[in-house]
Amino acid sequence: MAEYNKMQQTKRHFFAMRNGIIADTIRRAGLDYKIIFGLNLPQIADYAAATGYDPDLAAQLRADVRCRESQLLAPMLVDPATLTLDDALAMAREVRTTEVADILCHRLLRRRPEMAAEITEALTADATPLSVYTALRLALNLLAVAPPASEQSERYTALAKQILEATAAVGDTSLAGIRRQMADELEYRP
Repeated sequence: MAEYNKMQQTKRHFFAMRNGIIADTIRRAGLDYKIIFGLNLPQIADYAAATGYDPDLAAQLRADVRCRESQLLAPMLVDPATLTLDDALAMAREVRTTEVADILCHRLLRRRPEMAAEITEALTADATPLSVYTALRLALNLLAVAPPASEQSERYTALAKQILEATAAVGDTSLAGIRRQMADELEYRP
C-alpha cells in the first residue's frame, strides 16, 4: 500500500469531501482559484482540529495558492504561540480573498493581540484594498473578544477608531461594507 505525505493526505481528504454545488457557486461568484473543492468552513475546521498545529503542512498549504481550501486551512494549522510579527505580516500580505482574510484574522491573528497594532498599522500603510480589509477585519475580531468596559476594550476601540480614520482616504468602494460594520460596532460600544 502506498504511503502518502501529509500534503497528499490533506488533498485526498479534500477530494473525498468535495461538493460540486458549492464549488460551482464559488466559481460563479468570481473567485479565480484553479482548484475549488467546495468544502465548507466547518469541514475545514474539523480537519484542522484533527490534524493539530503543523507548521510544515501550513507552509505547504500557504504556498498552494491555486487551491481555495489550502488557503483556508493554512492559518488554522499555525500555532498562535509561535507566530512572529514577520510571519503574521507575510501571511496577511499574501491574502488573495476576503474569505481568507476573515479566516486568518479569526483563527490566528486575533490570538496574538499584542501584535495587533503593528499588524494593522503596517497593513493600513500598504493601502491595498485587501491589506486594508485585513486590518479592519483584525480590529473587528479584537473588539469582539475584548471584555466590555476593560482596558483591553478601550485599547482596541482606540485602535479601531485609528484604523477607520486612516482608511477613510482609501477610496475603494469594496471596503465600504467592512468600514460601515466597524463604524456600527464603535457606535454601540459602551
